[in-house]
Amino acid sequence: MNLAAIDIGTNSIHMIIVKVLAKDNFEILMQEKTMVKLGSGVFATKELSPTAFESGIETIKRYVQLADQYGVDDIITSATSATREAKNGREFLDRLIAETGISPQLIPGKEEARLIFMAVRRAIALKKEKVLVLDIGGGSTEAVTGDDSSIDYASSIKLGVLRLLDWVGHEGALDKKSQDELVNHIRQTAEKNMTKAREAGFNRVIGTSGTIRTLAEACLSKTKNPSPEAVNAEVVSLKDLEKLREKLVRLSPEKRAEITGISSNRTDAIHLGAILLVELLHLAGTKEITISDASLREGMIINHIEKHGVQVTESVLGKNVRERSTFLLAMRYEANLEEKKHIARLALQLFDQLKHLHHAGDYERELLYHACLVFDVGLYVKFQNYHKHSRYIIENSLLRGFTNEEVLLLGYLARYHRKSGPKKKHKKFRKLSQQQRSQLSLLSGILRIAVGLDKTKNQWAQNVYCLPEDGKLTIKVFGQENLDLEIWEAQRYSNTLAKYLHKEIHLENG
Repeated sequence: MNLAAIDIGTNSIHMIIVKVLAKDNFEILMQEKTMVKLGSGVFATKELSPTAFESGIETIKRYVQLADQYGVDDIITSATSATREAKNGREFLDRLIAETGISPQLIPGKEEARLIFMAVRRAIALKKEKVLVLDIGGGSTEAVTGDDSSIDYASSIKLGVLRLLDWVGHEGALDKKSQDELVNHIRQTAEKNMTKAREAGFNRVIGTSGTIRTLAEACLSKTKNPSPEAVNAEVVSLKDLEKLREKLVRLSPEKRAEITGISSNRTDAIHLGAILLVELLHLAGTKEITISDASLREGMIINHIEKHGVQVTESVLGKNVRERSTFLLAMRYEANLEEKKHIARLALQLFDQLKHLHHAGDYERELLYHACLVFDVGLYVKFQNYHKHSRYIIENSLLRGFTNEEVLLLGYLARYHRKSGPKKKHKKFRKLSQQQRSQLSLLSGILRIAVGLDKTKNQWAQNVYCLPEDGKLTIKVFGQENLDLEIWEAQRYSNTLAKYLHKEIHLENG
């Protein structure tokens, strides 16, 4: 199985393509990096610049095409601080969804820290020692402590090289006053997080990211290290970093590029990265840092394999191309497939027991089943309005085996599984045919109840039994645990089905 991971960073956009060899092992087939500097100016203007916006879109489109050529089974995509904080970050993600078919996950800083730590554990043998991992990005610095089996503390600090560049306001050399002001700003911003990291405890500090590796390469190039560009597990002293910092802050961007190990596309902010790293090491109370070539994208791969490896290789075959297609879509956007199968079972029980009332057939039954598998894929994007994100993803995911009409209906079922049910006042719903509106009203009504019956996500509601009467439908719910929350939630969302069947619906414990 081949997987691709795209990291939409504030400074660079990276992609890695790997061949999974075993559950905890993979081989890197290729890596790509483009320094788009998506976050350039973002922290001052709160907007992705038009140039960075378009360059980011084109870069990721090229990456997706390359991943397709490698025949990857899935593309995992994450976006970090620049996209999170930009006012037009949502527009950027919408363009990506529309033009590439992928849907990046906006990961919070703590999750970014966790994934980076997972990658470091794979790259460097920690044994039983506790470590602090620092990752300096364009918009934030991730700090996380832990050992080979657990994470004790994870945080994201709003300090990154491009954020600091916006704070300073220029790329040139810094006088003593400007340096002192910047150091004070860094200490005030980072001290609380670093104090908590020290309290969690660690024996060694490990650094990742392009900024830290670049600084390490510049220091190691003066030693007898035979391959300074390969800096995994190499140790750099704080003393050497301080000397490099003093040199960088006095130089123009053009002169910085003349230092061995520093590329021209990092000269605008590498001196700020040096100041930041030195101060973080002072706050950590350490005299040296171990460098790792691990990265967020490797952590994304590891996390995906741990969460979905068995499912991807064994459980997504499905009975046919349609089921395989919805299984893969669900897992691509990190839906819990077993949970969705449970909801589908409850929904189909309702459908079958009420067939003499709704008279729908196998076509509608199968649509309901597949809708149960993918109705909440929009959670991958954002919780707020995720039912609408779900519809967008479904309609733009090129589901195999489904007609355009079926994809349209699946999208609408996701849209109407929560919040407001289908109503004629909704412009898009009003444009559908009478048959389509009827199908959606019935199936979304059933789906809403089935989803409600898994309110606590524990799969406690095992079976339902429908007792229709004149003007009333009683639905008895059976399970081994207390089902009060499930019944309460399902009752809240029973109005759509009640309206369709022209019956008052009452749910109760069986």
